[in-house]
Amino acid sequence: MDPLRSDYKYNHISTATTTQVATGNCTLVGITVNTTAAGTISIYDNAAGATTNLVGVIKASVLEQTFFYTARFSQGIQITTAAASDITVIYSKN
Repeated sequence: MDPLRSDYKYNHISTATTTQVATGNCTLVGITVNTTAAGTISIYDNAAGATTNLVGVIKASVLEQTFFYTARFSQGIQITTAAASDITVIYSKN
């Protein structure tokens, strides 16, 4: 992650929900777990609300830390939190 880049955006999530963070071509830079994860955090390359194109899962009870991905997504970044985890998703539009 390059901290000097000005095109990074973020989305804060703190409830059990499905969040469309970005649509179209974008890059997932990282996910910061702000407090110990209350449930699993699923990451999808998707924009239609379906649970296909699973990219990864952060398990429940993971401690506070940042997971770096720098992965390109073609459809969009969709995050599903199974419980009220407090996370911040960092991304950029391509």
